[in-house]
Amino acid sequence: MLRPSLGWTIPLFLATSWLQGGELLSLSEAMQRARAGAREVAAATARYEAAHARLAQAKGLRMPAVSVDEIWTSTDSPAEAFALKLNQERFSFADFITADPNHPDRLATAITRLELALPLYTGGELGSRISQAKLAADATSLERTWTANQAALAAAEAYVMVDQAREYAALLERARETVQAHVKVAQVYVDQGMLVRSELLRAEVELARVDDLLQEARGRARVAAANLAFRLGAEESATFELQPLPPPQALADGLEGFLASAAARSDLLAARSMLQAGELEQTVKKAAFMPKVGILARGDMVDDTLFGSHGGSTTVMARAAINLFSGGSDRAALAAARWEAKAGREDVARFAEGVRLEVRQAFEEATTARGRHATAIQALAAAREAERITDERFKTGVVRMIDVLDAATARREAETRELVSRADAHAAALRLAVKAGRAPETVLQ
Repeated sequence: MLRPSLGWTIPLFLATSWLQGGELLSLSEAMQRARAGAREVAAATARYEAAHARLAQAKGLRMPAVSVDEIWTSTDSPAEAFALKLNQERFSFADFITADPNHPDRLATAITRLELALPLYTGGELGSRISQAKLAADATSLERTWTANQAALAAAEAYVMVDQAREYAALLERARETVQAHVKVAQVYVDQGMLVRSELLRAEVELARVDDLLQEARGRARVAAANLAFRLGAEESATFELQPLPPPQALADGLEGFLASAAARSDLLAARSMLQAGELEQTVKKAAFMPKVGILARGDMVDDTLFGSHGGSTTVMARAAINLFSGGSDRAALAAARWEAKAGREDVARFAEGVRLEVRQAFEEATTARGRHATAIQALAAAREAERITDERFKTGVVRMIDVLDAATARREAETRELVSRADAHAAALRLAVKAGRAPETVLQ
């Protein structure tokens, strides 16, 4: 009488047919799509554009400010009426001596004014503001790089998770086929009186347990697929057929190499750029103690109707001012800027130390994950051999059905550990690359 061997499996593409279909996707393509379609990357790009717009705004303050005003006024103030009539170029000495200059008639005046203002010296405030805007723009560019790497990492982890969930579901489908075959064999043995019914019931219990695990695994696979679509910026219902992942590769560098590259991590460089911008605030506050020099040019067209041009005049003024006393507020603002700069330096120094700690931790996790995967491979080989031996002994009647089921369960658990450790090794290597300031795609090279 023939019975199935525990080594018997069904092809993977059949076991996971309920999950197949959709667009073919590789790990590198998933990371590229995340960089292009993730909303957090779009938000970082928008902040990048806003920062460069603010830089252009700051640079524009060095250019002349030109404005046009239309002013209309109606007055019977003696001094203003006299001056405005002169500006309209309608003054008549004969009218002036025949009228009462202390009680003039109400005069309507429209002034069309073109004005140009140009700062010549601001004590370093304007230049420092421009430098701050430039450093802030550089920081957003670095932050955008960091955000894109984070999005690519999240997509890669989601890809690994989907691959793991689908393979685990396939593993359970194969296990179910094996256990179901054992149930059939046990039924035959019970019918022939060669096996007690309790062992058949034990096999049926194991089949029900595998069914439960399979349903749970399928649900997790669907959730993982939805998470991958979310990370790629695709529709939640989008499905992808994943290209198989290669075996975990050896780490590309040692700990010192990863620590060295982490010194140039984009988010750390962005923090340093913002620190420089904060330190420039001291120069901005010092400008309050320096003189301010500017020039103003103005041209007026004056008439008794709007936009009229009966009279005209031009004016050029230069102005210099210095603040002599403001109740100590300027000195307090300068002191606050100095303390804020000191706090910023401490924060960035702590951030740099934290980055190194993150790299050390990620390196240890990646190393441990690779070691666990190697151990899991050895354990799986041993479990498969133990299952084969138990299967042969069962055929000769030396062991019971429960021993066969236990061996099959041990083999399935070993396969699960190998699958999980393999996925952990992939994910840990990806995280290490990003923590060390490298693009996650470097793991694939």
